[in-house]
Amino acid sequence: MENTNTLFGPGLSGPTFLSHAPAADAELLDAYSRTITGVVAQVAESVVHIQVQKPVKDARTKQEQLAPAAGSGFIISTDGFVVTNNHVIDGAKEIKVALADGRSVNADLKGADPSTDIAVLKIYATGLKALSFANSDALQPGQIAIAIGNPLGLHHTVTAGVVSALGRTLRANNGRLIDDIIQTDASLNPGNSGGPLVNSAGQVIGVNTATILSAQGLCFAVSSNLAAFVAGKLIMEGRVKRAYLGIAGQLVNLTGRMVAANRLEKGTGVYVYEVVPDQPVRNQELKVGDIIVGFAGKAVGSVDELHKELNEQVIGRSVSLDVLRNGRKVELSVIPGEMR
Repeated sequence: MENTNTLFGPGLSGPTFLSHAPAADAELLDAYSRTITGVVAQVAESVVHIQVQKPVKDARTKQEQLAPAAGSGFIISTDGFVVTNNHVIDGAKEIKVALADGRSVNADLKGADPSTDIAVLKIYATGLKALSFANSDALQPGQIAIAIGNPLGLHHTVTAGVVSALGRTLRANNGRLIDDIIQTDASLNPGNSGGPLVNSAGQVIGVNTATILSAQGLCFAVSSNLAAFVAGKLIMEGRVKRAYLGIAGQLVNLTGRMVAANRLEKGTGVYVYEVVPDQPVRNQELKVGDIIVGFAGKAVGSVDELHKELNEQVIGRSVSLDVLRNGRKVELSVIPGEMR
């Protein structure tokens, strides 16, 4: 009997064609697709959904009640340490972690660092698979970047793109700048915050943290080197130590004459408009009206640059501070304290 099936052509029946579909689909998977699917298969088991309960005030009754919120995270050790964003768990009264196999377990907050938007949780479960951190200093613009998360409990939501730029800065919720930010066009879905940004080898190159809604898909991740450093500090010490000077300051422009007369490297400084006596900080030599232009021999031109120098190494140590006082550069001595 003659085959009259015009859809599949002479001698080719519908069922016979469909039986070849899997092989045909496999041939369509190019190298890029195979890379993405392979990474997802390798990594997805380590990506978790984080469910939290945060207190909010009812607009009508003014009573405080718990409201649900969510984000993503990923396992970094087989004994249950999980990395996520600080803003995902900030203020949470209850934290639960949903694993890829369907288990839901309570989580303890090991430590959080608002200045880098990184937090570490501890869960108690068996059979966990951990992800490893790559060296983000070796990243190059244009290489594959794959973002994986568990938004709204939808397992293994995947977006892929490339590393668009390196060395960006991003403002944290506490006002400090986060350095060493990775920019990518691998879009972040709502709830993907805290999930991993991985390379083609399935290693973590960043922790997804933010998007710019008005910027057509610009997404950002805290670099793996910074995230690994902060996570290690949070696990060992519960916090990241930073120094402070006990002052309030703001950016100020310097005149060309002031820059030239004092041989300054920058045309701006930090104007001190308040000095707060606060032990163990020693800042008595500073005066309101001073303009900070140097810290420990390094030129300082902004509050952010001053924050960068106030690290753990200078806590409790006498440090030289260059200030402009009455238009002339003066060297002072300060002892920064530890920020709490």
